[in-house]
Amino acid sequence: MAVLPIRRYEGEVCLVTTPADLVSAVEDLRQEDVVGFDTETRPAFRKGETHLPCLVQAATARRVYLFQLRQPQVFQALAELLTETRVVKVGVALANDLRSLKLLFPFVEMNVLDLGTVARRHRMDQTGLRNLAGIFLGVRIPKGARTSNWAASRLSAAQITYAATDAWICRELFLQFRALGMLHAQPPAAARVRIGTEMSDD
Repeated sequence: MAVLPIRRYEGEVCLVTTPADLVSAVEDLRQEDVVGFDTETRPAFRKGETHLPCLVQAATARRVYLFQLRQPQVFQALAELLTETRVVKVGVALANDLRSLKLLFPFVEMNVLDLGTVARRHRMDQTGLRNLAGIFLGVRIPKGARTSNWAASRLSAAQITYAATDAWICRELFLQFRALGMLHAQPPAAARVRIGTEMSDD
């Protein structure tokens, strides 16, 4: 891993801060078949300390959207995305992310695909996002901003790039898995998919 080239997302990022941003994000997300999905949470440094997610990242083919969860007006749009049956939401270790998000707003997730579960079904031991990026995409994803303050009202440029990269790489991994034949045909769109089972791997 150490010798792999570092890759960061270099495309367009939209930090959703205005009603117009939110409308544009919803319209773009509705056009997608596959959305890379991730969250960021303020780090806990004391035993027993926990925090709710601070940020949701959603990557389309055109840009990555960052939704700060200190703005409750984004909750409805995120719930709509997560319950949309036509759009596949792809990520790694999503069960905990979704469980934590449900403490902020209600939803019943549909068509969610955990790439780590796909890797395990192919008898892979390394199923974390950065390991999968190295194995399947030949790139190294930096960890620099992982333990930064995601609850800050203004995110730094480094935080924005880090967050966007994680969602983007999830989408890229899905496309690579599909190209390699690691995914099977999709079930009917109306079928609910539970976390831990693949939308495209049944």
